[in-house]
Amino acid sequence: MTALTKQNGFAAYPHPNPTTPTPAPAPAPAQVTPAGAAWLASAAAYPRSTLSLWEARPTDSAVLPCGSVFDVVSVPAVFGRRMLDRLWADGPGSGPVATHRGRMLLFTCPGTAQRLPSLLAWEEWGRGGCRTGNAAEGGGRDTAVPPLLCHGSGDAVTVPPLSAPDAPADAGPRWLVAPDVRHPWLPGAEAMLWACVRAARPGPSTGTRISIFPPTDPGANVYDVSRRR
Repeated sequence: MTALTKQNGFAAYPHPNPTTPTPAPAPAPAQVTPAGAAWLASAAAYPRSTLSLWEARPTDSAVLPCGSVFDVVSVPAVFGRRMLDRLWADGPGSGPVATHRGRMLLFTCPGTAQRLPSLLAWEEWGRGGCRTGNAAEGGGRDTAVPPLLCHGSGDAVTVPPLSAPDAPADAGPRWLVAPDVRHPWLPGAEAMLWACVRAARPGPSTGTRISIFPPTDPGANVYDVSRRR
C-alpha cells in the first residue's frame, strides 16, 4: 500500500534554526494504483462505469457508498494523526487513509461503523463522542475521544482523486495511505477502539510501553506498510 513516511507524510514543522537555507519541499501525495482503483470502484453500484470515469478524469474526487466493501471512520485530523502513530508504532498498521476538510478518513472493515460506537460506549470513552452517519458533531458530555463520524451501510463518503491535482494540500481530499492492491487489509472495530483509547491518553508515555502486539523494529519507518501484521 502506497504510504507517506512519518517524516514526510504530514506538513513539516518550521525548522527552529533561522539560518536554514532552503525549506524542505512539500511531500507528494500518495498515489492509487490500478489495483487499488479497482478495489475502490468495487464499492460502487457500477464498478466498470466508475473506472471508466476515473480513466477520463483521474484528478476528480468521487463519492462511494460504504457498508459493502469498506466502512469509514472520520476523526479530527490531529486526533487521527495520533491514532495512526499508535496503529503503526504498536499496532497492526492501517488500511487506506485520506484527509478531507480537516478530518482524517480511516477505511475499515464493513461493520465497523455499527460496532465501534457500542464498543466505545461500553468502555465509557464514547458518551456523547461518537456519531453515526451524518449526525452533527457536538452535544453531550465532553470526552477524551473527540466526536467520531462512523460511516457504514446507507452512508457515502468522498474519496480523493486517483492522481492528485496540482493544488495546495488543503484544497481538497488527499490520500495519506493510498490503496495499491485489489484486496487491502482493513482494521476492524477492535483495532479502532484500541487506537482511539491510546490516542486519547494525554502526553507521551515516559515509562514502559505496553502493547498487545509484538514489539516492532525501532529503526523501521512508522508508516512502512511492509510492517503491517
